[in-house]
Order: sequence, then structure tokens, then C-alpha cells
Amino acid sequence: MRVTAAPKNPDESALIARIRAGDESAMADLYDHYSGIVYGVALRVLGNTTAAEDVLQEVFLQLWRNPQAFDAERGRLPAWLAVITRNRAIDYLRKRPPEDDIEDLAISTGVNLENAAAQKLAVDKVRGVLAQLPAGQRRLLELAFFEGMTHSEIAEKTGAPLGTIKTRIRSGLLVLRKAFA
Repeated sequence: MRVTAAPKNPDESALIARIRAGDESAMADLYDHYSGIVYGVALRVLGNTTAAEDVLQEVFLQLWRNPQAFDAERGRLPAWLAVITRNRAIDYLRKRPPEDDIEDLAISTGVNLENAAAQKLAVDKVRGVLAQLPAGQRRLLELAFFEGMTHSEIAEKTGAPLGTIKTRIRSGLLVLRKAFA
């Protein structure tokens, strides 16, 4: 999963409260702050700009329609959006027919220079934390978040018990969360 930092940390609870009140400008603010994260995760899982844009739209539409789905007590908004995006992208992968040829895929050329420095810092930080994890645990995180595999698929591929897979992925995510806290 390509992790990107949001510019200027907005007051997440205030944004969500405004969205729950039906404030369209709050949704625009939220999109401006977090669309890079959502698009980056979707693009990493899907490898297709058009599909990533579709998932981007679906995730923000889902939040607009059901802002109560986000619970600030359970975590931060960027992490929640990344997980929702990853799940939506995996669902998209399961439903779509196989791609014909790699030459037919569109390549994103748009670069948001405002976020580029923050994104690079966040990516470097994630890489540094991942490099400190044991190779086996790092590989499980890569399979789950970079290749979009479910825990069951990873267990089948690696031959490890499902509970072990879940535990190792969760502990790796906790290490990442602690690094960004």
C-alpha cells in the first residue's frame, strides 16, 4: 500500500460533523485533504488509473451517504479511508474480467506537487519501518496491501495457518501505527 501524508492535518471530527450535517463544502475540504491517500491506495492495489478513479469516487460517495460509518474512537480518518479503499479495490478486482495487455493500461501522469514532498516523507518512513520488520512478516504485509490478497488467500499461498497470518499482519500494522503516532 502506498501511504501518503495528507497536507495540513484538518480537524477530522469537525469535518465529519459538518458532513453529517450535510455541508457540501466539508466534503470538498475532506476530498482536498485525503483524495491523494485514497487514490494512491486504489492505484497501488488495482494498477489501473481508471479503476482507481472509480474506487476514489465510490469511497467518497460512500462517506457522503453514510458518514456515521466512520468512528473516531476506533482510529484516524486517513487510516480508515485507506482500509475502506483497499477493501473496495479488492472487491473491484474480484468482479472485473482479466486485463488484455499491459500496453492497454493508462498511466497516470498527473503529479500534485503540493503533496509530493509530504508523500515522499511518508513513503520513506513506511519503507524504513517495513525494513525493520522480519522478512516473513514484511512479505505478509506486502501480499495483503500491495498485492491485495485476503488473509485466506495468503494462508493458502504460504501454507501458514490463517490465525498466524492474521496475527503477523496485525502486529506489523501495529508497528506501523506506532511509528506514525
